[in-house]
Amino acid sequence: MLLWRVMNIQSMWKRLGLVLCFVTLPVLSRTQASSPEHWGYDGKDDPKHWSKLNPEYALCGTGHTQSPINITNANKEDLPPLQFNYNAVPLSIVNNGHTVMVNYAPGSTMTVGDTTYALKQFHFHHPSENHINGKKYDLEAHLVHADADGHTAVVAILFKRGDTPSPLLDTLWTNISPEKEKVVEVSSVFIDVKDLLPSSTGYYTYAGSLTTPPCTEGVTWYVFKTPVSISKAQVEAFAKLYKHDNRFIEPTNHRDIRESK
Repeated sequence: MLLWRVMNIQSMWKRLGLVLCFVTLPVLSRTQASSPEHWGYDGKDDPKHWSKLNPEYALCGTGHTQSPINITNANKEDLPPLQFNYNAVPLSIVNNGHTVMVNYAPGSTMTVGDTTYALKQFHFHHPSENHINGKKYDLEAHLVHADADGHTAVVAILFKRGDTPSPLLDTLWTNISPEKEKVVEVSSVFIDVKDLLPSSTGYYTYAGSLTTPPCTEGVTWYVFKTPVSISKAQVEAFAKLYKHDNRFIEPTNHRDIRESK
């Protein structure tokens, strides 16, 4: 009789254990699902896998107007000039784990035709993401803007290694924190992104996307035709932080690529 009771108690505890197991499994699954997906530029997190990391990144794999592209066979047209009204602002810079980004205080704009865009931030990719006639460059800056309706425009500046360093890049590199995601605010240092612009502002333009997840389309790109010279040391300083942080070239899919005369 005693033995039967012991066996009955053991059986009850086993059944209870199974119930608890099934109760806790959904909780664990929800916890795992809520953890943020990491994306990067190498291995299983590289650009080829972005669309599989999160349903919100689907466009990275299914979009038809993705960036960057190899700019070739552009049509020369009478395009409106890019009019820049950039101001000097206190430096706010962060190494965000994917690139070096500079947050830009409100008040600086770019106007193209009848549309005015506010400059939000600029950041860098090494080597360049966009290519021109199959040529890639040592570094590329993306100046990210938005108009009053939320439409995004990106101005791309291509840099090639040469004998002339960029004073602005020296200032930026000097103030980067080795600690990722730490925003460095330097109220005593003022920067003006105009100092990065090339002497000639002729450009290519095409309809594209963000080059990082979620790869949102509907972005208007303006890529300067003339590269800017920077020093070997400046390229190497960025490469120590990011050996490469560039997305692969995407298909043009017969897009209209225009070039200013």
